[in-house]
Amino acid sequence: MIDWLADGEPFPPVAEALTEPNGLLCAGGDLSPQRLLAAYRQGIFPWYSPGEPILWWSPDPRMVLIPGEFRISRSLRRSLRSARCEVRLDSNFAAVLRACAETPRAGQTGTWITDEMQRAYYRLFELGIAHSVETWRNGELVGGLYGLAIGRAFFGESMFSHVSDASKIAAAHLARFLAEEGFGLIDCQMSTPHLASLGAREIPRTAFLERLRTLVAANWQPGRWPSDAAGQPWIETHGFT
Repeated sequence: MIDWLADGEPFPPVAEALTEPNGLLCAGGDLSPQRLLAAYRQGIFPWYSPGEPILWWSPDPRMVLIPGEFRISRSLRRSLRSARCEVRLDSNFAAVLRACAETPRAGQTGTWITDEMQRAYYRLFELGIAHSVETWRNGELVGGLYGLAIGRAFFGESMFSHVSDASKIAAAHLARFLAEEGFGLIDCQMSTPHLASLGAREIPRTAFLERLRTLVAANWQPGRWPSDAAGQPWIETHGFT
């Protein structure tokens, strides 16, 4: 059994999350900015399908990516060196959010990014907490990702790609930008082969939470990221493997 959150009720301790399904902690509550910020600061995130109540998760182990450990394959390196794509930050968050919700995915028949979720994360964008990284080609948005920045931790939510390597290009530029800004980790939530190929790895939830407490308490000023901050020509001086 899991707890049902009443209005204003705090989250239960993450140690109470189920092992099967891995990380399911509680249900209910709302998607207000205050609730979402409280969740992410405690290593909790919402994930549910249309027609379900809001479900909150904190899996063990946790998939994380250290920005300086981003792995660049030979094919991605060629794509990054190409001048065909431009990477922008926060220039069209709504379009990235919509594309993440609408882009078909292998093995999935629908989306967990419901209209309610889109409204909630767009509100966080307006508050300078949620951010988008966008890959553009010839004036067209062809890939990207979005997530939350709290303290010196970035919480990745979703990515999409309409052309080869478009989302990986966005992720590589995000990793470089976060490394330069002193961010300590990118929370990837659940393990996937795609994330592992980029250098992400699983760590115990206890280790994740210990590091998270320090990072979310770091000096942090919400606000719009400069659109061109990650769009400079790729420079291979950051130790990415």
